[in-house]
Amino acid sequence: MAERREGEIALPFDPAERAEAGLCFIGRIRSPWVKGTAPKNIGAARDIEHTSSLELDPVYAPALAGLSVGQAVQVLYWVDRGERELIVQSPAHAEGPRGTFSLRSPVRPNPIALATVVITGIEGATVGIDAIDAYDGTPLLDIKPWIASVDVRPGWRGDG
Repeated sequence: MAERREGEIALPFDPAERAEAGLCFIGRIRSPWVKGTAPKNIGAARDIEHTSSLELDPVYAPALAGLSVGQAVQVLYWVDRGERELIVQSPAHAEGPRGTFSLRSPVRPNPIALATVVITGIEGATVGIDAIDAYDGTPLLDIKPWIASVDVRPGWRGDG
């Protein structure tokens, strides 16, 4: 269990022990990051020159049909080395504690992360991407196309 900051609250149980659904990892994220070296978020990852990719199990390669270089996609991945029980966090960048669901922190009951990335190449079952903040070997859950007309309401700024 990690050291807690003032105001943080943890669940009295491990959410992994209450699993109700089965997941199938479709591959792994390949990046240069390991614990202690990963950028803080996807924005920071874009500021660091690096090579990253999505390495799918070859059986899923046909599912890449229709994707293209330069296209934005949403990548869902399983933060397998993250904590799960913390539901109120005290992030260093914020004043005071905040609920986990108001943060992009990888610490959450279901450690599912989302990054919108740009495809830089596709070769077989490997998809090159412009950046990622995940550790090397992180399990990949899904890839979905980012579609402006669907994913962003026209005229909506999204900054509150």
